[in-house]
Amino acid sequence: MRILIAEDDLTSRNMLALILRKNGYEVIEAADGKEALEKFQSFDPPEMGILDWMMPNIDGVEVIRRVRALKSPSAPYLIMLTSKDEKEDIVLGLDAGANDYLSKPFNVRELRARVAVGQRMVEMQSALMTKIRELDSALKEIKTLSGIVPICAGCKKIRDDAGYWQQVEAYIHKHTTARFSHGICPDCMSQYYPEVFCEQDE
Repeated sequence: MRILIAEDDLTSRNMLALILRKNGYEVIEAADGKEALEKFQSFDPPEMGILDWMMPNIDGVEVIRRVRALKSPSAPYLIMLTSKDEKEDIVLGLDAGANDYLSKPFNVRELRARVAVGQRMVEMQSALMTKIRELDSALKEIKTLSGIVPICAGCKKIRDDAGYWQQVEAYIHKHTTARFSHGICPDCMSQYYPEVFCEQDE
């Protein structure tokens, strides 16, 4: 999984990157909010972001707001990194669209745990999107019959919406996903092939 680290302090950014790479993550780095936003707006954006609150050009909270405004079907998991410990500030970040937050100076074990939670959420979201695409595809292929179907009492042909009479199998084939395997019932066997039917009785 690819994680974007947006942190203007080089030492903090390098430390975060080192820890995440040691844990098997692919790391993308940004030195300010403008660069971070560009990464999220790219053709292949990262699945997760760790964003420092205080950054040049665009702060972390504003980056989060703009990322959420993109309305991406696969929205990234965003962790806000902040030295602010006031509840109002934390709520502000979460209201802006952050999924979680991490206080500075951060604890390495806590960082790993919060990133792991984010990874599980990203994987669940990806699996859900795959299922939704599969369902949409299946629904497009499904055809159903409903309402009153006009059928001839004699020949059993069905009248379509344009007023044409069709064989039952042709009509059902057109309006459903059913397919036919032809056979002969006992009544038709005795009517059309009486000699064969009699031989079977013997």
